[in-house]
Amino acid sequence: MAGAGGRAPRGGCWRAGRAVAGRGVSDPRGIASPVSLSPAGVRRWLSSAAPLPRLCVVGSGPAGFYTAQHILKHHGGAHVDIYEKLPVPFGLVRFGVAPDHPEVKVSAGSALQVNMMVNVINSFTQTARSERCAYYGNVTVGRDVTVAELQQAYHAVVLSYGAEDNRVLGIPGENLSGVYSARAFVGWYNGLPENRDLKPDLSCETALILGHGNVALDIARILLSPLHLLRQTDITEGSLAALACSKVKRVWLVGRRGPLQVAFTIKAAASEHQQDSKTTGFDLCVPLTLSLKSFPDVPRPRKRLTELMIKTALEKPGEKVVEVQAGAPREWGLKFQRSPQAVLPTADGRRARGVRLSLTHLEHGIIPNSSGRVEGVPGLYCSGWVKRGPTGVIITTMNDSFDTAQSVLEDLQAGVLDVATSREGFGAVESILCSRGVRPVSFSDWEKIDAAEVARGKAAGKPREKIVDPQEMLRLIGH
Repeated sequence: MAGAGGRAPRGGCWRAGRAVAGRGVSDPRGIASPVSLSPAGVRRWLSSAAPLPRLCVVGSGPAGFYTAQHILKHHGGAHVDIYEKLPVPFGLVRFGVAPDHPEVKVSAGSALQVNMMVNVINSFTQTARSERCAYYGNVTVGRDVTVAELQQAYHAVVLSYGAEDNRVLGIPGENLSGVYSARAFVGWYNGLPENRDLKPDLSCETALILGHGNVALDIARILLSPLHLLRQTDITEGSLAALACSKVKRVWLVGRRGPLQVAFTIKAAASEHQQDSKTTGFDLCVPLTLSLKSFPDVPRPRKRLTELMIKTALEKPGEKVVEVQAGAPREWGLKFQRSPQAVLPTADGRRARGVRLSLTHLEHGIIPNSSGRVEGVPGLYCSGWVKRGPTGVIITTMNDSFDTAQSVLEDLQAGVLDVATSREGFGAVESILCSRGVRPVSFSDWEKIDAAEVARGKAAGKPREKIVDPQEMLRLIGH
């Protein structure tokens, strides 16, 4: 795992600090407290005299924080340290949510309360401020400290670092210039430091996106949205400048399966469909007599989504819609039952000029596990995308992480995790990091970065202006 590396000054070490002002996790903290340890409702009491487990989570995205939250809530004596390779926390909540969907995020101090998703960052912030939780950013596990060293310092280690690698198509030409992974492209417009220099070529009129999920719709919308709307978001200035010069007028989303199997949600589809600045089209690649009467057992959400697509594809638009579509400079659409067989090169063999569509297979990098328990390695767990693959929405990740946390709690109860022997936790890790010249970033350090981003954004009329250079982040906090 790659990451930015702050280094300690020569001739000495430092003492890492953390904010403990908040009491974000609702729990009795060390006094007798009920612990729910299984779906069947098995409960036991932990006394303040019981051994105190020291646990750590690798990765500060939704999977990491939800895992920590569940453990802290249901074990009154556990202490959880969260390690992150970047100086800044929150993973996909910060870097994976489309900038024109601000209701999924919330800036520090914002009073915006749209739905459950709005509170995610505030919830994670409360967790990080708990006296039984600590955040250590700018620490790359696997380089600055090994998993084996973490296992020596903690009673249990949970790997929640997400999908480190891009999906591999395994087809000729996928490495040609002009082909980008969705992960890298989303990271580019969201200010993920490792993708800040992507420089996608937007000089063509037609873009093709492989996939029928919410992320595919997000990318299409960012490519086609009017600039005046994007300027009101926290999209990075570099991305906004590139999109201002974009010649993309048409976007096709291609999927292997049919309209009944699309992975995006009705909310995302409706949001895209209601954009009146561009036309919408569907190349169904299935008989036009497609009817939900042929599928009587289709669940209601899937039925509503399919009805929306069929209506858009088959119904004759009204006069107002025709007028809007006629004047729309950009358009998008869906192609079903098609997959890439090869990316076709230009005459000089350097760039992509088209895609031949057929069938292919995708590979997923997941850790073999059972309910989050890493196979063959007692005391090592995983949650999130590294556990199940890069699929699902944030609620999926929350439930998945709670499942892993439950496995940890059950193993604590059953004695699988030996807490009789005390572990130093960060005390041991701090010595290792100091000896290697690595200086971690505390949560209070992150709050200084957060305040600076919000201030810069306010000056530009935006929610925030993300700092995309890790070294600039470190300079800002005096590292």
